[in-house]
Order: sequence, then C-alpha cells, then structure tokens
Amino acid sequence: MLLSLFAAPQTLAGRHYVATPAQSEWQVVVDTPLECRLVHGIPNYGDAQFSSRASKKINLDFELKMRRPMGETRSVNLVSMPARWMPGDVAERITQMQFFKQFDGYVGGQMAWALLSELEIGRFPTFSYRDWVNRDKQIEVSLSAVSFQNSYNQFSACIDNLLPYSFEDISFTVLNFEQGSEELNKPSQQRLTQIAEFVRYSDDIDLVLLATYSDSAQGTEVSQEMSEKRAKRLEEFFLSLGLPPDRIQVESYGQRRPIADNANPIGQAQNRRVVISLGRTII
Repeated sequence: MLLSLFAAPQTLAGRHYVATPAQSEWQVVVDTPLECRLVHGIPNYGDAQFSSRASKKINLDFELKMRRPMGETRSVNLVSMPARWMPGDVAERITQMQFFKQFDGYVGGQMAWALLSELEIGRFPTFSYRDWVNRDKQIEVSLSAVSFQNSYNQFSACIDNLLPYSFEDISFTVLNFEQGSEELNKPSQQRLTQIAEFVRYSDDIDLVLLATYSDSAQGTEVSQEMSEKRAKRLEEFFLSLGLPPDRIQVESYGQRRPIADNANPIGQAQNRRVVISLGRTII
C-alpha cells in the first residue's frame, strides 16, 4: 500500500490516492478581488480545492471534490503524514470529521487553515475512511506538498487583496443626495465606490434596480425632475462599469413614498435617496 511510503501503520487493505512528485501540481485558478481558488489534482480520485471569498471576515474553505461522491456518510480521520524524505518524523493526528453521503468532503475555518500550514512545512495531510463499496477496504487520500510553495504564495497574495465586503453586504443599499443636487453626499459616494468595485469584478450580476426619491422642499414637478436626473446619472454610472442596458432598471418616484418627515431638514435629507438593489445569477 502506498501509504507505507509515509511510514504509517497499516490496519486494513485498501487504496491510497496521492500525486507522485512528478504529478504533483498546485494551481491558482481564480485570482480576483472577489475570490481566490487554489486547486490540486489527485490522480484517479478528484481534486483538492482551497477557496476564499470577499467578506468582512477572513474565511477559507477546503473541498475534496471526488469523481465518485460518497455513497454513504463516513467518519473520516485526518492525519498529517511526513513525506518519505523526512526520516524520523511521525504521523500526527489532526482531527476526525464526517464526509456526508452524495457530497464532496468539506473542511472549513480554522481546520482549513491548518491544512495549509501542514502543506507549507512539507507534510502531507491525509484523509482516511472506510470504503462504502467494500467495507473491509480503507481509502486514503493525501495532499502532496510537492510544488506547493509558489502557488501558495500567489494564493496568499490573492487573499490579502480580497475586498473586505461580500455581495450580501452591498446587494441592498440606500444612498443619499446633497440638497438640490444630483451629487451623492460624501459617505454615499464612498459606498457607491464599494458597490462599483464589486460589480466591476463580477460576471454574475444580472440586475441593478435603481429607485430614486426626493424631498418635498420644492414643487412636485421639480422634485420629480430632480429624481429622474439622479436616476439617469446613476444609470450612466453603472453602464460605464460594463453592465448591459437590459440589466439596469430605473424607477423615479419624486416626492412619493417618503420614509421620514419632510417638515425638517433631517427628514428631508433621509428622503433624498436612491435605493440600489442588486441581483445575481445563482448556479
């Protein structure tokens, strides 16, 4: 059994899946401010994949993508194995988990970071579980640390450049305008810049809904006209980001639907607003 190369004790006959040094390859397949993805092929088994996404929180997911999904839920041992060129080093148990029926194996959060740490020091994280087809067989799947470091450096740099907010953070946003102006106030301008950054790097935004409103400081016609001007300017802004016209919908409500009392400046400032709603394709 191949696991003997890593000096592990044998209890059951079975199969060990691992890339040979010549086969081992790590590749950053996604490198954007929205997502980073690092993939390692495991011959005859599938792929190992680390991914991190734009968010307010640091995050990391690991998936063991199997060509043949688990037919039964299995308890899985995760062990850090020394490479064969590490004489004297011993296997170290990391944790035990479950891989669920009909799903790829998943490891998240701190444990996913632990996998990266083991690979960085040249060890081989190894998943071990009872084969669901042949119950007397053991399946072992190892991540090879060979040729890991350069791609890991690129992956780490990508994570450092992820936007510090997610789609959920900007999918529904209320921005406010300066009085009697088509210009957003300073905080809203900063927020619009964040939305623009996300939209610019996304290929799955399929709807931008812009709904503009005004206060009642001026007459109904003037308020409606200002609302329409504000909507038109924002529409042009999103078109400049590369969105097709048919993905942008504009509604101008003027003085209608106030959310605050128009009798005072604070309420008027709240009513001078645009509501930006984003939709995205769900795969």
